[in-house]
Amino acid sequence: MEPNFETLRKEFPVLQRKTYLNSGSYCALANEVRAAFEAYMEDRLLVGANWDVWVMKNESVRALVATLLCASPDEIAVTASVSAGLNALASALHFSGPRNKVVISDFEFPTNAQIWHAQEPRGARVVHVPRAADGYIPLEMFENAIDEQTQLVAITHVCYRNGAKLDIPGIVRLARAKGARVLLDCYQSVGSLDIDVKALDVDFAAGGMLKYLLGTAGIGFLYVRDSYVQSLVPTNSGWFAQADITAMDITANRPAPTARRFEAGTPAVVNCYAAEAGLKMLLRVGTAEIEERNFALTRRCMYRLKEIGWASITPVQDERRGATVAVPSRDSDGLCTELRKRDIVTSHRDGNVRASFHFYNNYEDVDSFVAAMKDLRYSFGPR
Repeated sequence: MEPNFETLRKEFPVLQRKTYLNSGSYCALANEVRAAFEAYMEDRLLVGANWDVWVMKNESVRALVATLLCASPDEIAVTASVSAGLNALASALHFSGPRNKVVISDFEFPTNAQIWHAQEPRGARVVHVPRAADGYIPLEMFENAIDEQTQLVAITHVCYRNGAKLDIPGIVRLARAKGARVLLDCYQSVGSLDIDVKALDVDFAAGGMLKYLLGTAGIGFLYVRDSYVQSLVPTNSGWFAQADITAMDITANRPAPTARRFEAGTPAVVNCYAAEAGLKMLLRVGTAEIEERNFALTRRCMYRLKEIGWASITPVQDERRGATVAVPSRDSDGLCTELRKRDIVTSHRDGNVRASFHFYNNYEDVDSFVAAMKDLRYSFGPR
């Protein structure tokens, strides 16, 4: 049965006061997630260090992420951030042999570029795949970059600057043909699109809870394909990465036999409460249904923007975009400020205002945004 999206809107109080189009930066706060924060505070007051519950919350987040990605809980590390997960992964890779190349794209969020460039003193050779003249990165650009020296293709799913979605199945096929592994940064897509890491055939995937997963900052995940878990031993580690957390063993590093070996220290306890609540809500709604709704909302937004003569730069094809519509502006910061004065919450990156949609948005939100953009076009439109 299709979710009742109008009823679900009532679970997000901010929507009663704002047109909230900023899920690509930070999601709207659901009542259930707020209640989870309050439950943590109550536990903290009454019990103090409630370690059994805290570990259970961490394990619940692990299981929920596994369900979301169609993976096994043993393939999921619960991390403090995407950066923490990628650094743990990078520490387990070796770049001294002939396969020392890491291929990234010009669509990457800084983290997924900086961390791989940080491996250059260890022998990594980082190659960027550039954009084509139309601003997209077609498959043939990756074909030119991926070769027998490539160890890892580390790519974003959806670009945070323009909302463009890369051809992940095509890139994976190219990587497989050359014996390379694939890391998917799905921070800008997970929760807004339906993602099956097994169907995509990626080896690693990373994301966080503060955007479309309805949770909060300070907690993320790293998926590691089961066939790689045992052979990769991170040198970035900590006591929660050990096989026996309770052993308190200071004589050796004994990593967990699961993807938990990519974790580190004490989990982000309060963030686990929030992430658990957000993930449960998201899974109840259904990511396939959310993806369909987001395509409808973004499609309408791009069509209406074109009608007012201020077209977005986000690809119009469903297979080439996520849940964000990016609109170029001569002053994107000023435009965001003016929209905020009209109770429309957006964000801006790379000279574009971003309207990021989620299942709790509706067509009225689209129309309010476009009407405001029409009023502001002559002051803030592209040069």
